[in-house]
Amino acid sequence: MSRVRCCRGRPRAWFVLRPDQAAQWGLIEAAAEAARARGVAETFLWALPQVMRDGFVHFDTMGDEAVDAFDDVLFPLELGREAEVAPGFSTAILTSAGGREARNAGWAEARTSYDVGPGLRSEADIGVLLAFFRARMGAARGFRLRDPFDFAAAGEVVGVGDGVARRFALVKCYGAAERRITRPVAGSVVVAVDGIATSAFSVEAGGWVVLDVAPAAGAVVTAGFTFDVPVRFAEDRLSVARATFLAGVAASVPLIEVREG
Repeated sequence: MSRVRCCRGRPRAWFVLRPDQAAQWGLIEAAAEAARARGVAETFLWALPQVMRDGFVHFDTMGDEAVDAFDDVLFPLELGREAEVAPGFSTAILTSAGGREARNAGWAEARTSYDVGPGLRSEADIGVLLAFFRARMGAARGFRLRDPFDFAAAGEVVGVGDGVARRFALVKCYGAAERRITRPVAGSVVVAVDGIATSAFSVEAGGWVVLDVAPAAGAVVTAGFTFDVPVRFAEDRLSVARATFLAGVAASVPLIEVREG
């Protein structure tokens, strides 16, 4: 994390230099809010390429009543293998007259879309879905979804000890790509330090493991867990017809992953 120093009451700015430091945006956001509360005239989170790269979003809610737009409940229907899963990226591609390409990845992580409509198996399922949709106020409130194709991790390296740090973010790696896990299933997290399992830890909201004792410098901290994906309904309108359902036509119920952390 880098910052631009300033005098008291003057503008202050922070930014994240590298993609592997994306988790620091949350700390930067908290620091910026604290600076504003102390009377700093302006705070800046920059620059745009880093913000776009890491998918960071900030909503200015100072002066507004805090609202938790996420219900920590699991989607109530079993998806099965019929569900459609579509991870996506945002890549800008510039093609020259000679056919050469320049590509710029706008997101450091994939954002997954789902269609859970094909998993509806009965009229009772439709009733459960409609009630759940109303309770979430359409797209307004997020919830947990168990991805039938990707819901567990084992032996993931979540950090390396320095003798001081005790708090490590849960992640899952796909080759060189790293995915932040913010909704682990309660009771599923296991932790090891240099390959030795330990129970001396707690799990904080947002997918953070906090060890009772800081690991020694160079000690590798690994974790295994089951996790859910934070999602919301992609639309504020849900259309499910009994006639088409009885005719064997699958309804479309699109969901979209919610970025957290």
